[in-house]
Amino acid sequence: MTTTAPSPAVLPADDAATYADWFACLAEPTRVRLLHAVATAGRSMTVGELTELVGISQSTCSHHVRKLVEVGFLRQHREGTATHVSVNPSCCTGLPHAADVVMGMLAPRPCCPTDLPADVLVRPLEISDWNAVRRIYGEGIATGDATFETEVPLRRALDAKWLPDHRWIAEVDGKVAGWAALTAASTRDCYAGVAKTSVYVGKGFRSRGVGKTLVHKQVTAADEAGLWTLQTSIFPENRTSLALHHSAGFRTLGVRERIAQHHGVWRDTVFLERRTAN
Repeated sequence: MTTTAPSPAVLPADDAATYADWFACLAEPTRVRLLHAVATAGRSMTVGELTELVGISQSTCSHHVRKLVEVGFLRQHREGTATHVSVNPSCCTGLPHAADVVMGMLAPRPCCPTDLPADVLVRPLEISDWNAVRRIYGEGIATGDATFETEVPLRRALDAKWLPDHRWIAEVDGKVAGWAALTAASTRDCYAGVAKTSVYVGKGFRSRGVGKTLVHKQVTAADEAGLWTLQTSIFPENRTSLALHHSAGFRTLGVRERIAQHHGVWRDTVFLERRTAN
C-alpha cells in the first residue's frame, strides 16, 4: 500500500497581508524598543517619557509611535497637551498567534511543566472545602481580570455545573491555596469530551507554582478520563494565566473582541483550547 503525503496548508491572502503589515511595522528596531517599553510599563506613557527612556528625539519618537498606532499595536489619547499611549491588549496575544499561524504551530502541544513545587499538594475537592473555594473565587473577582462574574456564585450553582470527577484543590501547609474545575461545554452527547476550565489561586499563594500544579493535574486527569478538548477564555490583560495555559499545551485560537461588558466596559477575551494528543 502506498500513502500520499498531506498537502501543505496555504495561508489565506487576507491573513497573510495583515500579518505582513504587522511584521513590517516591527522591522524597525526603534519601534520594537518603543512597543516593548509601553507593553512592560503596565500603564499608559507619554511620548515625552518614551523619548527620554529610549534616548531619541521627540519628533522621531512621535513618528514611530504613530506607525505603531496605525497598525494597532498601540492606542493613544490626549490629556491636556500631552499624548498618552498604551499597549493594545489584543496584540499581546494576536502577535504571538500570528507567528504561530505562519510557522504552522497551531497543533497539539506537549504537556506539561515538570518543575512542579514540592510543597503544593493537589487532591479532590471535599465538602469542607467549599467556603475556601468561594473565598478564593471572590479574590479572583476582585482582581478585575479573572472573570466576567461580579459576585461569587452560590455553592449549589457551582456544584451543579462542575464535573464531579474534575474538581481539584491545591493545598500548601494544610491550607487551601487554590482550586481548579471543569464544566461541560455542552449537554449534547457529541460534545461529551469537551469541557471548559477554571483555575483560581488564592491571594496569598500566587507566584508559588500553585496554578502550574493545578493545571498540570487538571489536564492530565482530563486526558486519562478521555476528554479530548479543553477550552478556556482569558482576558488579554491576564498575562500570567495566558502563559500558564500555554505551558500546559493550550493554544490561542483567537481574540474575541468586545465579547461582553464588564462593569459597563466592553472587554475582549482570548479563546484557547487544548487537544489531547491521542
